[in-house]
Amino acid sequence: MKPRGEVLTMPKLSRFLPVGLLALAAAAFAQTGDKAPAAAAVPRLADGHPDLSGVWWGGADVGARGSRPPGPPAAGAQRPAYFTDRYTPAAAAKAATLSDKDDPTLKCVPTAFGTLGVRLWNVGAVGQIVATPKMVVLLSETFHDFQLVPTDGRKHRDDQPPTYRGDAVGRWDGDTFVVDVTNFTDDTWMSAEGRVSLHSDALHIVERYRRVDANTLELEATVEDPKVLTGPWVAPKRTLTLAPFDAILSLNCAAEEADAMIKSASQKK
Repeated sequence: MKPRGEVLTMPKLSRFLPVGLLALAAAAFAQTGDKAPAAAAVPRLADGHPDLSGVWWGGADVGARGSRPPGPPAAGAQRPAYFTDRYTPAAAAKAATLSDKDDPTLKCVPTAFGTLGVRLWNVGAVGQIVATPKMVVLLSETFHDFQLVPTDGRKHRDDQPPTYRGDAVGRWDGDTFVVDVTNFTDDTWMSAEGRVSLHSDALHIVERYRRVDANTLELEATVEDPKVLTGPWVAPKRTLTLAPFDAILSLNCAAEEADAMIKSASQKK
Protein backbone atom coordinates (compact mmCIF):
# COMPACT_ATOMS: atom_id res chain seq x y z
CA MET A 1 0.00 0.00 0.00
CA LYS A 2 1.19 3.51 -0.79
CA PRO A 3 1.67 5.65 2.38
CA ARG A 4 -0.95 8.42 2.72
CA GLY A 5 0.20 11.59 0.96
CA GLU A 6 3.10 9.98 -0.94
CA VAL A 7 3.47 10.97 -4.59
CA LEU A 8 4.19 8.07 -6.92
CA THR A 9 7.03 8.82 -9.34
CA MET A 10 7.96 6.51 -12.20
CA PRO A 11 10.72 4.75 -10.17
CA LYS A 12 8.27 4.18 -7.30
CA LEU A 13 5.48 3.11 -9.63
CA SER A 14 7.65 0.37 -11.13
CA ARG A 15 7.53 -1.51 -7.83
CA PHE A 16 3.75 -1.91 -8.05
CA LEU A 17 2.99 -2.50 -11.77
CA PRO A 18 3.63 -5.60 -13.86
CA VAL A 19 6.25 -5.11 -16.54
CA GLY A 20 3.63 -5.20 -19.26
CA LEU A 21 1.92 -2.10 -17.86
CA LEU A 22 5.02 -0.01 -17.40
CA ALA A 23 4.97 1.18 -21.00
CA LEU A 24 1.44 2.54 -20.57
CA ALA A 25 2.40 4.19 -17.31
CA ALA A 26 5.47 5.73 -18.92
CA ALA A 27 3.32 7.22 -21.67
CA ALA A 28 0.96 8.74 -19.11
CA PHE A 29 3.84 10.27 -17.15
CA ALA A 30 5.34 11.62 -20.35
CA GLN A 31 2.11 13.54 -20.96
CA THR A 32 1.49 14.82 -17.41
CA GLY A 33 5.03 14.95 -16.04
CA ASP A 34 6.01 14.04 -12.50
CA LYS A 35 4.34 17.15 -11.10
CA ALA A 36 1.61 18.07 -8.64
CA PRO A 37 -1.76 18.78 -10.29
CA ALA A 38 -2.45 22.39 -11.26
CA ALA A 39 -4.83 24.51 -9.19
CA ALA A 40 -8.46 23.84 -9.96
CA ALA A 41 -10.14 26.20 -12.38
CA VAL A 42 -12.36 29.01 -11.13
CA PRO A 43 -15.96 27.77 -10.88
CA ARG A 44 -18.47 29.82 -12.84
CA LEU A 45 -22.13 30.77 -12.62
CA ALA A 46 -24.69 29.95 -15.27
CA ASP A 47 -24.10 33.37 -16.88
CA GLY A 48 -20.35 32.72 -17.20
CA HIS A 49 -19.15 35.01 -14.42
CA PRO A 50 -16.90 33.60 -11.68
CA ASP A 51 -18.80 32.00 -8.82
CA LEU A 52 -17.62 33.68 -5.61
CA SER A 53 -19.62 31.30 -3.42
CA GLY A 54 -17.90 29.73 -0.45
CA VAL A 55 -16.75 30.28 3.11
CA TRP A 56 -13.67 32.50 3.09
CA TRP A 57 -11.13 33.02 5.86
CA GLY A 58 -7.46 33.72 6.51
CA GLY A 59 -6.64 30.14 7.49
CA ALA A 60 -8.14 30.00 10.99
CA ASP A 61 -10.24 31.91 13.50
CA VAL A 62 -8.69 34.92 15.23
CA GLY A 63 -6.01 33.80 17.67
CA ALA A 64 -6.02 30.20 16.52
CA ARG A 65 -3.01 28.45 15.06
CA GLY A 66 -2.85 29.29 11.36
CA SER A 67 -4.67 32.60 11.64
CA ARG A 68 -3.10 35.37 9.59
CA PRO A 69 -4.07 38.82 10.84
CA PRO A 70 -2.27 41.68 9.12
CA GLY A 71 1.28 41.66 10.49
CA PRO A 72 3.73 44.51 11.00
CA PRO A 73 5.69 45.72 7.96
CA ALA A 74 9.07 44.17 7.27
CA ALA A 75 12.14 45.83 8.76
CA GLY A 76 12.80 49.08 6.94
CA ALA A 77 9.46 49.01 5.15
CA GLN A 78 6.98 51.83 5.56
CA ARG A 79 3.77 51.02 7.42
CA PRO A 80 0.80 51.06 5.03
CA ALA A 81 -1.44 54.07 5.52
CA TYR A 82 -4.61 53.39 7.46
CA PHE A 83 -7.98 55.14 7.27
CA THR A 84 -7.17 57.36 10.27
CA ASP A 85 -3.94 58.55 8.66
CA ARG A 86 -6.10 60.47 6.18
CA TYR A 87 -8.05 62.39 8.82
CA THR A 88 -8.54 66.12 8.49
CA PRO A 89 -7.33 68.12 11.54
CA ALA A 90 -10.93 68.41 12.78
CA ALA A 91 -11.54 64.66 12.49
CA ALA A 92 -8.25 63.86 14.21
CA ALA A 93 -9.15 66.20 17.05
CA LYS A 94 -12.53 64.53 17.50
CA ALA A 95 -10.95 61.05 17.39
CA ALA A 96 -8.52 62.10 20.13
CA THR A 97 -11.47 62.51 22.51
CA LEU A 98 -12.55 58.87 22.06
CA SER A 99 -11.21 55.64 23.55
CA ASP A 100 -12.02 51.94 24.15
CA LYS A 101 -15.18 52.71 26.11
CA ASP A 102 -16.64 54.56 23.11
CA ASP A 103 -16.27 51.61 20.72
CA PRO A 104 -19.75 51.05 19.17
CA THR A 105 -19.16 47.29 18.94
CA LEU A 106 -19.41 47.13 22.75
CA LYS A 107 -23.12 47.81 22.17
CA CYS A 108 -23.39 45.11 19.49
CA VAL A 109 -23.12 47.67 16.69
CA PRO A 110 -21.15 46.38 13.65
CA THR A 111 -18.26 48.10 11.96
CA ALA A 112 -18.64 49.97 8.68
CA PHE A 113 -15.59 48.22 7.21
CA GLY A 114 -13.82 45.44 9.11
CA THR A 115 -11.41 44.99 12.00
CA LEU A 116 -8.98 42.81 10.00
CA GLY A 117 -9.33 44.85 6.82
CA VAL A 118 -11.95 42.57 5.27
CA ARG A 119 -15.45 44.00 5.12
CA LEU A 120 -16.94 40.54 4.54
CA TRP A 121 -15.71 39.53 8.01
CA ASN A 122 -17.02 42.58 9.88
CA VAL A 123 -15.75 42.03 13.46
CA GLY A 124 -14.81 38.38 12.93
CA ALA A 125 -12.41 36.41 10.77
CA VAL A 126 -14.63 34.36 8.49
CA GLY A 127 -17.44 35.12 6.07
CA GLN A 128 -19.57 33.41 3.47
CA ILE A 129 -20.62 34.40 -0.04
CA VAL A 130 -23.67 32.98 -1.78
CA ALA A 131 -23.69 34.05 -5.43
CA THR A 132 -26.35 33.88 -8.13
CA PRO A 133 -26.44 35.62 -11.52
CA LYS A 134 -28.72 38.37 -10.15
CA MET A 135 -27.80 38.64 -6.47
CA VAL A 136 -24.69 38.14 -4.34
CA VAL A 137 -25.23 37.64 -0.61
CA LEU A 138 -22.42 38.55 1.82
CA LEU A 139 -22.69 36.91 5.26
CA SER A 140 -20.61 37.45 8.40
CA GLU A 141 -20.63 35.24 11.49
CA THR A 142 -20.75 38.21 13.84
CA PHE A 143 -23.44 40.77 14.70
CA HIS A 144 -26.22 39.13 12.66
CA ASP A 145 -24.61 40.74 9.62
CA PHE A 146 -25.63 40.26 6.01
CA GLN A 147 -25.66 42.33 2.84
CA LEU A 148 -27.63 41.76 -0.34
CA VAL A 149 -25.79 42.97 -3.44
CA PRO A 150 -27.98 43.06 -6.58
CA THR A 151 -26.14 42.60 -9.87
CA ASP A 152 -28.98 43.30 -12.30
CA GLY A 153 -27.99 46.89 -13.04
CA ARG A 154 -30.24 48.65 -10.54
CA LYS A 155 -29.10 51.88 -8.90
CA HIS A 156 -28.72 52.63 -5.21
CA ARG A 157 -32.02 52.75 -3.37
CA ASP A 158 -33.50 56.15 -2.52
CA ASP A 159 -36.26 54.80 -0.25
CA GLN A 160 -34.08 53.47 2.56
CA PRO A 161 -32.70 55.40 5.54
CA PRO A 162 -28.96 55.17 6.30
CA THR A 163 -27.81 51.89 7.84
CA TYR A 164 -24.79 50.55 9.72
CA ARG A 165 -23.45 48.63 6.70
CA GLY A 166 -24.75 50.87 3.93
CA ASP A 167 -26.58 50.18 0.69
CA ALA A 168 -24.69 48.07 -1.87
CA VAL A 169 -25.01 47.48 -5.61
CA GLY A 170 -22.74 45.29 -7.70
CA ARG A 171 -21.47 44.98 -11.24
CA TRP A 172 -18.94 42.89 -13.14
CA ASP A 173 -15.74 44.35 -14.57
CA GLY A 174 -14.52 41.40 -16.58
CA ASP A 175 -13.96 38.66 -13.99
CA THR A 176 -13.79 41.15 -11.10
CA PHE A 177 -16.91 41.77 -9.00
CA VAL A 178 -17.21 45.43 -8.02
CA VAL A 179 -19.36 46.38 -5.02
CA ASP A 180 -20.32 50.05 -4.50
CA VAL A 181 -21.56 50.90 -0.98
CA THR A 182 -23.11 54.20 0.17
CA ASN A 183 -25.80 55.51 2.57
CA PHE A 184 -24.10 54.78 5.91
CA THR A 185 -25.02 56.06 9.34
CA ASP A 186 -22.31 58.06 11.11
CA ASP A 187 -22.42 56.21 14.46
CA THR A 188 -20.19 53.22 13.69
CA TRP A 189 -16.42 52.88 13.47
CA MET A 190 -14.40 51.45 10.61
CA SER A 191 -12.77 48.91 12.98
CA ALA A 192 -13.44 47.48 16.44
CA GLU A 193 -11.58 46.44 19.59
CA GLY A 194 -10.91 50.01 20.67
CA ARG A 195 -9.36 51.10 17.38
CA VAL A 196 -10.84 54.57 17.17
CA SER A 197 -11.88 55.01 13.54
CA LEU A 198 -14.91 57.25 13.27
CA HIS A 199 -16.37 58.16 9.89
CA SER A 200 -19.20 60.34 8.59
CA ASP A 201 -22.44 59.69 6.71
CA ALA A 202 -20.59 60.59 3.49
CA LEU A 203 -18.64 57.31 3.64
CA HIS A 204 -18.33 55.62 0.25
CA ILE A 205 -16.66 52.22 -0.20
CA VAL A 206 -15.84 50.47 -3.48
CA GLU A 207 -14.72 46.85 -3.17
CA ARG A 208 -13.26 44.56 -5.82
CA TYR A 209 -13.55 40.77 -5.46
CA ARG A 210 -11.51 38.47 -7.71
CA ARG A 211 -11.47 34.68 -7.46
CA VAL A 212 -7.93 33.79 -8.48
CA ASP A 213 -8.51 30.04 -8.47
CA ALA A 214 -10.86 27.56 -6.85
CA ASN A 215 -9.38 28.16 -3.40
CA THR A 216 -8.27 31.82 -3.43
CA LEU A 217 -10.16 35.12 -3.28
CA GLU A 218 -8.48 38.52 -3.56
CA LEU A 219 -10.09 41.64 -2.11
CA GLU A 220 -9.28 45.30 -2.71
CA ALA A 221 -11.12 48.38 -1.46
CA THR A 222 -11.02 52.14 -1.89
CA VAL A 223 -12.65 54.31 0.77
CA GLU A 224 -13.78 57.93 0.42
CA ASP A 225 -15.23 60.17 3.09
CA PRO A 226 -14.90 63.88 2.18
CA LYS A 227 -16.24 65.02 5.56
CA VAL A 228 -13.39 63.47 7.56
CA LEU A 229 -10.65 62.45 5.10
CA THR A 230 -8.21 64.57 3.12
CA GLY A 231 -8.29 62.05 0.27
CA PRO A 232 -9.19 58.45 -0.61
CA TRP A 233 -7.80 55.59 1.45
CA VAL A 234 -6.80 52.44 -0.43
CA ALA A 235 -6.96 49.42 1.87
CA PRO A 236 -4.14 46.87 1.58
CA LYS A 237 -5.04 43.95 -0.67
CA ARG A 238 -6.19 40.89 1.26
CA THR A 239 -6.01 37.29 0.08
CA LEU A 240 -8.55 34.85 1.52
CA THR A 241 -8.62 31.07 1.42
CA LEU A 242 -11.57 28.74 0.89
CA ALA A 243 -12.33 27.24 4.31
CA PRO A 244 -12.61 23.46 4.81
CA PHE A 245 -16.29 23.78 5.81
CA ASP A 246 -19.31 24.96 3.86
CA ALA A 247 -21.32 27.02 6.36
CA ILE A 248 -20.58 29.72 8.90
CA LEU A 249 -21.88 29.79 12.47
CA SER A 250 -23.97 32.46 14.15
CA LEU A 251 -21.92 34.28 16.78
CA ASN A 252 -24.40 36.52 18.53
CA CYS A 253 -23.71 39.62 20.60
CA ALA A 254 -25.46 39.62 23.98
CA ALA A 255 -26.36 42.83 25.82
CA GLU A 256 -25.26 41.45 29.21
CA GLU A 257 -21.79 40.62 27.88
CA ALA A 258 -21.61 44.02 26.19
CA ASP A 259 -22.37 45.77 29.50
CA ALA A 260 -19.48 43.94 31.15
CA MET A 261 -17.14 44.89 28.32
CA ILE A 262 -18.19 48.55 28.53
CA LYS A 263 -17.45 48.62 32.27
CA SER A 264 -14.09 46.97 31.70
CA ALA A 265 -13.19 49.43 28.93
CA SER A 266 -14.23 52.37 31.08
CA GLN A 267 -11.76 51.33 33.77
CA LYS A 268 -8.81 51.46 31.37
CA LYS A 269 -6.56 54.48 31.54
